[in-house]
Amino acid sequence: MSEYRAPLRDMRFVMEELCGLEQISQLPGCEDATPDVVQAILEEGGKFATEVLSPLNRVGDQEGCRWEDGRVITPSGWKTAYQQFREAGWTAVACDPEYGGQGLPKLVSTAVMELWKSANMAFSLCPMLTQGAIEALMLCGTDRQKQLYLPKMVSGEWTGTMNLTEPQAGSDLSAVRTRAEPIGDGRFKLFGQKIFITYGEHEMSDNIVHLVLARLPDAPEGVKGISLFVVPKYLVNEDGSLGARNDVRCVSIEHKLGIHASPTCVLAFGDQGGAIGELVGEPNKGLQYMFIMMNEARFAVGMEGLALAERAYQQALAYAQERIQGFEVGQKSDERVPIIKHPDVRRMLLRIKAHTEAMRAMNYHVAAAFDLARHHPDEKVRQRSQAYVELMIPVVKGWCTERAVEMTSLNIQVHGGMGFVEETGAAQHFRDARITPIYEGTTAIQANDLIGRKIARNGGMVAQGLAQEMEKTVVELRATGDAALGRIATRLEAGIAALRKGVEFIVANYQSNPKSAHASSVPLLELFGIVCGGWHMARAALVAHQRLSQGDTADPRFYQGKRDTARFYADHILPHATALAETVVDGAEVTVAFTDEAFALGM
Repeated sequence: MSEYRAPLRDMRFVMEELCGLEQISQLPGCEDATPDVVQAILEEGGKFATEVLSPLNRVGDQEGCRWEDGRVITPSGWKTAYQQFREAGWTAVACDPEYGGQGLPKLVSTAVMELWKSANMAFSLCPMLTQGAIEALMLCGTDRQKQLYLPKMVSGEWTGTMNLTEPQAGSDLSAVRTRAEPIGDGRFKLFGQKIFITYGEHEMSDNIVHLVLARLPDAPEGVKGISLFVVPKYLVNEDGSLGARNDVRCVSIEHKLGIHASPTCVLAFGDQGGAIGELVGEPNKGLQYMFIMMNEARFAVGMEGLALAERAYQQALAYAQERIQGFEVGQKSDERVPIIKHPDVRRMLLRIKAHTEAMRAMNYHVAAAFDLARHHPDEKVRQRSQAYVELMIPVVKGWCTERAVEMTSLNIQVHGGMGFVEETGAAQHFRDARITPIYEGTTAIQANDLIGRKIARNGGMVAQGLAQEMEKTVVELRATGDAALGRIATRLEAGIAALRKGVEFIVANYQSNPKSAHASSVPLLELFGIVCGGWHMARAALVAHQRLSQGDTADPRFYQGKRDTARFYADHILPHATALAETVVDGAEVTVAFTDEAFALGM
């Protein structure tokens, strides 16, 4: 089984030549993120990912976590690796310097995040959830709560979780029943049960800070009556020291298809008198606050899609280069060749490679927009960037995770029968990837968010504005006079037209025919991802063309590879956009009209 190697060359290309790292480093508060500093950070992160986290990936899959009388024991090496991770300062990369963080831009922390997720997805989930909890407390917590919790969470001494759903609720958070009863001094006792809590219990940190959705006694029904509470595993004294064990217990962990080393916990609050917690922010605004964590988590899950595709590509490529089988098509030779010589294996490898590079460019571009939205001095730029980020979050999460399942499946296919054998490790990536289109909101939830809050609410204005930006790239491609880039321009232009068609359908039908709009939502999300990915691949091809034309590169093979991969994406992936537009516009009618009884016919 191959170990992970950080793709630093491509990461730097995307950051520096597609996402404007140098310009990001000139924003107020981002001055330390110069390209040379970022290169050093990525090199050190790559070493840690390769030497410490990647070797534990298979260990974690084989051993999994154990639940023993309320305790969760992580796999061999996990606790030591986390201590190394914390001591090296990796938990603080994206955090506010006021609380001990490094304050690096989102673009940089996103690249660092990719390293952890590719090397060991199950491990990466712990700091991921902690980061979301930090963001929620930063924006909604009191000064006292920030001083009490954030320094230890930023340092990694304490970890964080998000506690949303319950057995009867699923994705319908309006059905949450956990209750919070006031006991004075701004404190509450919580009673209830939460499920699917990632790293809800473990032995790697001194404390676990749970952010919990619950209802106050006088709360209105539905989502408008949900409040957010901070409930630590160990109570925290006013001087920051740990006090008594709180009344929150892990009563079981789930036995899952994948990510075996990430404990997915069922937590019981208040079985022995009530779990002590404090209100975060205002009463009955918990869901609004939780979405701060949710958006962080959704972007991070989209990064998992990219990361697992990268891991699948590296593994498939290594196997294809080593596995000797069959004869080269069209060659008169009795010498058996590596399977990378076979045309369909090459097609599968290129399909994984092209999707992986498209996801990286798209996700990093959104991360750079995060930085512009937070730090740019021009308010109009901030607003425009924030609108773009909000539009793209469901696409990043939904499209990248669905592609991860496909790419990790292709990795198994490249391995042939050996891919179905656990010893090769290909199956683990597929199993780990399968949860990503589900958690933090299924693909349909992302698609519903895309068509409702992000497209219909503003009449498609932001999406159509993005299409206009893409069309500028079409013009630039044609202006080069290069035949290959002209072909990419034609494919991208058709994809943009398909995207416009899909967006117009949603705008026209969302209010008058909502069932049809929702029946078309996932195809539209896929269409959106394909075209956005194609846009960024086209941008990469343009940069590569410029470098090669000017002759100012010491790495011409890299840039030629960029051109060729973009051409593959344009020829093999972008054409699906036109078909998806037809599905969006014409496919909803039969979906909605199909009777409930007809589903069971023939059984």
